[in-house]
Amino acid sequence: MPYRTQRKISLALAMHLAPQVALRPCDASPGSISNQSKRIPSLMNTNNTKNINSSARRVTQTITGYLDDFNPWHNIRLFGTNVGNDLLAGLTVAVIALPLALAFGVASGLGPEAGIWAAICGGIFVGLFGGSNTGVSGPTGPKVVQLAAIVELTRTATGAADATFIFSLVFLSGLICVALALLKVGRFIYYTPYSVVSGFMCGIGVIIILLEIPAMLGFSTPSSVWDAVRQIPYDIIHEDPRAVVVSVATFAAIVLWSRLSPIRWLPGPLIGLLVGTGIASFFQFDIALIGDMPMGLPAINWPDFRRIDQMIGPAAALAGLAVFDSLLTCLVADNMTGERHNSDREIFGQGIANMMCGLVGGVTTATATMRTVANVKCGGRTGLACVFHGVVLLALMLGLAPLASHIPIACLAGILLKIGIDIIDYRVLPILHRMPFNDAICFWTVLLVTVSVDLLVAMGVGVAIAFLRVIHELGSLYEQQVISVKDANRHWPGDDAMPDTLKEKILKLNLQGPLFFGVADTLYRVANSLNNYNYLVIRLGQVPMIDMSGAFLLDDIIDRAHHNGATVVVTGLRDSTRRVLQQLKILEKVGQDRCFDRFDDAMLWIQQHEKLPVPQGDNSMAL
Repeated sequence: MPYRTQRKISLALAMHLAPQVALRPCDASPGSISNQSKRIPSLMNTNNTKNINSSARRVTQTITGYLDDFNPWHNIRLFGTNVGNDLLAGLTVAVIALPLALAFGVASGLGPEAGIWAAICGGIFVGLFGGSNTGVSGPTGPKVVQLAAIVELTRTATGAADATFIFSLVFLSGLICVALALLKVGRFIYYTPYSVVSGFMCGIGVIIILLEIPAMLGFSTPSSVWDAVRQIPYDIIHEDPRAVVVSVATFAAIVLWSRLSPIRWLPGPLIGLLVGTGIASFFQFDIALIGDMPMGLPAINWPDFRRIDQMIGPAAALAGLAVFDSLLTCLVADNMTGERHNSDREIFGQGIANMMCGLVGGVTTATATMRTVANVKCGGRTGLACVFHGVVLLALMLGLAPLASHIPIACLAGILLKIGIDIIDYRVLPILHRMPFNDAICFWTVLLVTVSVDLLVAMGVGVAIAFLRVIHELGSLYEQQVISVKDANRHWPGDDAMPDTLKEKILKLNLQGPLFFGVADTLYRVANSLNNYNYLVIRLGQVPMIDMSGAFLLDDIIDRAHHNGATVVVTGLRDSTRRVLQQLKILEKVGQDRCFDRFDDAMLWIQQHEKLPVPQGDNSMAL
């Protein structure tokens, strides 16, 4: 190859692959060209390395920004902004939480200490990692009811709770919550209909009331709702008067204190606990007590996943209930404070708290409505109140646990009875007789399934009913109309030249609204009404979206038209609709030359196709 040609090729290659390297005039010698050629691969490697580093940096920044949503610093940095009120609110909430935690621990079948450790973990870790500044976490009625059912189903041959299995399951439920938070599912709570929420809460209230009636009468708590229903008639006949006195006095003290006492910082459940325990101790009633509670730090329950196939279902149910229960309470807090919680961070905090509950032997947790409302009313505005409430309970657990052994079971039953009554949605009860029919079906179905089957199954059934109802209403909201051009009373340039006999053979199919599986029945009825036509003009200008179901329904209409020997013309395709129909290759059956932006253009095309006169200026519409 001549030297000049070699020089030009090398220079061009160098400038193309490494434009940042400028060749000086003295570099144009044959030797320098050879050196420059050797440097080109090195420059290419440098560029590749820079591109890789840049991509890695972008990926790192994306991951860091994604995970920053779960950084506890978002909560910690606010701890110093409302210290006095937060500490007072945390102390008040701890006093409220103490009797509730003891009661929930006993109700779960794992012992009162399990309820206390759950309140401690929920307070500290949700206060650090949670997504609501005012939410207070701990054991709640819905979650304890669910866990108690699992405890009863998995008892060992001796009748004792299978602690290793249960606490591993609680840990796994926390792990699932963390995964759900990372998947950003928190926003879906806003799509839950009120009829589902109301039926769910009323059902939980009925469950707690039915389960606590035998304990108030001096008998053991039944293992299920149906056992309670069968057991209550016998318990009423053979009740223990001493247990009845304690439970009724506890319940009455809570009700009267909340209505008559001017001292708002002393919660009713604590007064009820003191009254019921005081009566039993003063009269030396021989009734069932909580019993000894271990004092000091708990032993670590390392999770054992060898039976994970049996755990995954119940753990997922507990996780789903934690998400639902917590986010509903966060919505209540938002309405009271005017703030907006971070749903995904709240789920993440619940996941961490439940994992810690599994390690230290606590029942499962969620954000609790009663404690959250009390926290807001007492002036709590940051996560410090929640954390301090957990620290106070920890101090009580480490130093005062032996005193709890003197609390009667009937006293805790009275407290739980009041909780069950409070959970019921009294906003809905007065309007049950005039509730919209569809909402009534949803409400009563969720309530009955909650009581008779399972909490999470009830939620799933309720959401499914609401979903089907919405789909049906959306499907009937838009009118899909088919009419002949002659009857449409629509004019276009040159319509006078088209005979009426031809106009009668041109059908105009007006489709409105989203074309999805919910409009299947409507479209089938429209397709069956198409007959005796030569042209079918499908107008899609008012169709904002189309899914595969709608696209295939449209495909069936096109196939039926072709089978009848008719020509199909499409008008008004939006970009989103066009993209779906092109991906599914449905537009190929129509042809791009028969897709028009305007209805008038489609009619002019039909006139040309029929070799009818076309108005002057529209001759550009060639076949």
